[in-house]
Amino acid sequence: MTDPIADFLTRIRNAVTADADNVLIPSSQFSKELARVLTEEGYIEGWSTRMMKPTGRGKHKIRSEFEYIDVVLKYTEDREPVISGLKRISKPGRRDYVKATQLPRVLGGMGTAIVTTSRGVMTAYEAKRQQVGGEVVAFVW
Repeated sequence: MTDPIADFLTRIRNAVTADADNVLIPSSQFSKELARVLTEEGYIEGWSTRMMKPTGRGKHKIRSEFEYIDVVLKYTEDREPVISGLKRISKPGRRDYVKATQLPRVLGGMGTAIVTTSRGVMTAYEAKRQQVGGEVVAFVW
């Protein structure tokens, strides 16, 4: 896998489309931070980590366990997903850095831009409040 952030977003997008209650995502420190921001902003119910053995196929036996993030998705009372869209902005082939004065707004402020800064992963609103720029990772609405 060359882009774990795109994989994180795609797994959530696919799970929401399939009307799933939760989704398992390979764990990394950055994935945990993304899950934390999504929880704080109210896009997902919550998340936890768990150790699992991946399923082996055929004669291949996998003996080691890997850590996964179990993301619990959030829906309205009418079973409509809270997340209606996710978009990866900064990609491995083309990074997108912005100054604190140029932080983007998503859907006129109705969505959230996730930014990684020197002070950690946060929303664009929080980065603007702290007057720090950084790399725009994704848009969520």
